[in-house]
Amino acid sequence: MKLIKGRLMTYLALTVVLTSFIVLLIMSLIYSQPKNEWEETYPQLRPEEVFINGQYSIDGGEWHDTIPGEMIHQSFTKAVIKGELSLQEYQDGYLTIFSQNIWYDMTTDGMILSNYTVQTDPDQRYSSPGCHLEEVQSILLGQDSSHIPVTLTLEYPYEMFSNADLSDVFRLYYSGPSGVYELMLRRVTLPVILCVLLCFFGLIAFPIAGSVLGGINMRYLAFSLLCFFAGIHLLVQTLYPFFPLWLHDPVMCMTVCESTGHLFGLCMLVFIKVVLVDPKHKIIGNIVLFWFSLQIIVLYVLHYFGRIDLYASNPFAQLLFIICTVVLSVCLIREININNDAKPAALTLLPLAVTLVYDTLNMYFGFTDFMLFEFGVAVALAFQLVTLVIDLRRQYKETIRYQQIQKELYESRVAIMVSQIQPHFLYNSLTSIAMMCSIDPDTAQEATITFADYLRGNMDSLKQKTPVPFSKELEHLKKYLYIEKLRFGDDLNIVYDIQTDNFTLPQLSIQPLVENAVKHGVGMKREGGTVTIATRETDKAFEVIVSDDGVGFDTEQTKNDGRSHIGMENVRRRLAEMCGGTVTITSVIGEGTTATVTLPKEGQNNENLML
Repeated sequence: MKLIKGRLMTYLALTVVLTSFIVLLIMSLIYSQPKNEWEETYPQLRPEEVFINGQYSIDGGEWHDTIPGEMIHQSFTKAVIKGELSLQEYQDGYLTIFSQNIWYDMTTDGMILSNYTVQTDPDQRYSSPGCHLEEVQSILLGQDSSHIPVTLTLEYPYEMFSNADLSDVFRLYYSGPSGVYELMLRRVTLPVILCVLLCFFGLIAFPIAGSVLGGINMRYLAFSLLCFFAGIHLLVQTLYPFFPLWLHDPVMCMTVCESTGHLFGLCMLVFIKVVLVDPKHKIIGNIVLFWFSLQIIVLYVLHYFGRIDLYASNPFAQLLFIICTVVLSVCLIREININNDAKPAALTLLPLAVTLVYDTLNMYFGFTDFMLFEFGVAVALAFQLVTLVIDLRRQYKETIRYQQIQKELYESRVAIMVSQIQPHFLYNSLTSIAMMCSIDPDTAQEATITFADYLRGNMDSLKQKTPVPFSKELEHLKKYLYIEKLRFGDDLNIVYDIQTDNFTLPQLSIQPLVENAVKHGVGMKREGGTVTIATRETDKAFEVIVSDDGVGFDTEQTKNDGRSHIGMENVRRRLAEMCGGTVTITSVIGEGTTATVTLPKEGQNNENLML
């Protein structure tokens, strides 16, 4: 059943992971199809980006002609654009204005079409522009909306981001009668689905995989959080221009977006930290996580009380994150040779780290218009999927091996039971009981019950998988010796010297020693003898001593007597595997044999004493 359950869980995890990955790939292909195909299929959802055809001036410089059909791709602190809107004659619809982290003012013939300028209210705690969205009805633009003269003034208050592209922080769109919701449906539906699928990987796929791999796998649990918050961060970035539809405070929109980025950074640091195994590296990891979390909390507190602009603190937060990542990455690299999880974790972090560094530098220096963070997340996810499949395959092989070991263990238990109930022992015991029936019926009845209890104890040993208290083992031994005493009579004497019984041992592990003492020790001596069972406690171990004063044997001589010694071999193996115990046998010919079982206290399980 365990094997079947393990297979089902493995197949379930693989099915979930692979199905999600295929869906993710299909959606990516769909999203990459040309826009005109969507426009032909859904003409009612066809938004039109609006531009200003005319001239522009950057930071008070010379005036330049705009490129028709394109937004200005230049960095700026203050920009002024004069010209006409590239609108057709629409009677029903909206001009939708998106702005991010800038102030702006748009006028036509002295009339304000739209503006979002610095707050002058003394109670206003924030000076950050945040994210702003506004809709202007097309009918307000006049009948001939294709020749509307407008003046647009833009002010970007963050000098540290001097490479901010105007086209990235300000956009104009024309949308249909349903306004901005039509625009949102066209622009972000498929990206949102992709982000939700990424979150799904974090919430479902990797936790299931971790459970299949045995309990809670901290590396996969940490990566699931990283994957989930990466999806949340990308989702928020995708929907960020539309946040004012639900959050009317522009600064709050910006705060939510920044907070998801910080949470992603924290999850990335946690992912590195949980992989570390060296005690010194763990301490460093805890310090780094505490320091990063404390600094981020301080930023938000100062932002709440209006002491800093959260968006303006980005350089500090990013520098802090890079420092923390470098420190933990150095610890991770140092553990590659001693930690099995270090190398996969390092390879997972590599694309994330490279793309994050590139995007950070690109923000300040403006290398290209491309941001590679999404690509880094996709590569990291793909690598984790490959690693997951490898781990699941290894776990499946270990499960098969475990089942084989369990089968071998069961077979060894059967062999032990068979070795304890030899046919001649059954015959001799039943014969002795039969003889007692006519001589002493009461003793025969007691012997029959004892013999039945003895057989039941041997059968119960097949179900016992953990060590049992010595008191239980001793009780079973007394039943065996009672039956043997019936057969040998006065030729067999039993002495018990039990000084401690506060320990556990594998069931039926002492009986083979006692059986050898009776059959091959005292039983081979003409005048009989004594079998002694004693226990001792030392500083580091418990000892069980089975001794007899029988014929003895040469311990150095290789046994080739035709008898099976599987009982003793199993006893040694079970004692070693279950308790870390050993068996030492000493014997002197003509004087007797002593078998000492040593059970280290470190291998004891006190819970089993309650049985």
